Amino acid sequence: MRRYQTETPEGEMKAIEFGNPEMDTAAIWLHATGFNAMTYQSILAPLGQRTRVAALDMRGHGRTTLPAEPKSLKSWHTYRDDVIEFLEKTVTKPVVLSGHSMGGCVALLVAGKRPDLVKGLVLVDPVILSKRFYFMKHAFPFLGPLMSAGNGMSRQARKRRAEFASPADAKKAYKGRGAFKTWREPFLEDYLTDGLTRTEGNEADSDGESWRLSCDPAWEAATFNAQRNQPWGALKTVRAENIPTVILRPTQAPVMTKRVTNLIISKYPGIILKERPYTSHFHPMEVPYEVRSELSTTISRLIDGFSAADEGAVRRSFHGSGEFGDFDR
Repeated sequence: MRRYQTETPEGEMKAIEFGNPEMDTAAIWLHATGFNAMTYQSILAPLGQRTRVAALDMRGHGRTTLPAEPKSLKSWHTYRDDVIEFLEKTVTKPVVLSGHSMGGCVALLVAGKRPDLVKGLVLVDPVILSKRFYFMKHAFPFLGPLMSAGNGMSRQARKRRAEFASPADAKKAYKGRGAFKTWREPFLEDYLTDGLTRTEGNEADSDGESWRLSCDPAWEAATFNAQRNQPWGALKTVRAENIPTVILRPTQAPVMTKRVTNLIISKYPGIILKERPYTSHFHPMEVPYEVRSELSTTISRLIDGFSAADEGAVRRSFHGSGEFGDFDR
């Protein structure tokens, strides 16, 4: 893994990458609200054995130092424009843009504004809400405070504990609880690597420690509330530009409701939807191999130029009604 940064007039955008630095970047990963690029390194690192992939800390998250004033955030178009600037400065060819939750929606928004930068999309339970919701947000912005008051995620974020005595203290507070309950190893430790910032200024080996969440709870809450986005308009552009798109949707309390999902399928038949039983919104942390496989396949077909035919014919090794199938004898 390598760390690198991109300078902007506002500050630095920090990223991590895997693979041969002499190659063109094949894919960029965008994280969910409150997380950071390092959270997903165990998904991305194996891809670096044959290609070059990167993940970005978005504004107000991880190690990126762009200003993050909660009152200034009105929509995720701020994130979208940051990612566009990052792509303009760091990639030489269109990439597979992928992301989880907010990151998935931001990836879609980037494709909607700058389709020339995007070769394909892999979106894991992206935050795409109903058309009516966005209409209300845009047509009646003065209702924003009232609509936000009902945002449970925002209220929960505001109450989030922000200070810890050590990374071990944070791990103890999180492990097996709440949103982290279904996470596999090593996602929690990877999240905490860049999810905490030491604040007291003592030497690294000092007994006195104070650590704070890199994503301030107030910024996280503002992100949940800043929903004057236009993902449906971006979907129109994706269809018009024929950008290959895969959406991975869990079946347990997904962000994308059945109504939204069915509408996307009916209006945008070119989009591939894959639903995974027994997974939640934290799909990447529960079935990381599935997300990695989808990214690998998309990179192979869109960047490396392989087709489904190149993968060869497949013969199933079992079939029938038994638990493991009835094998031919």
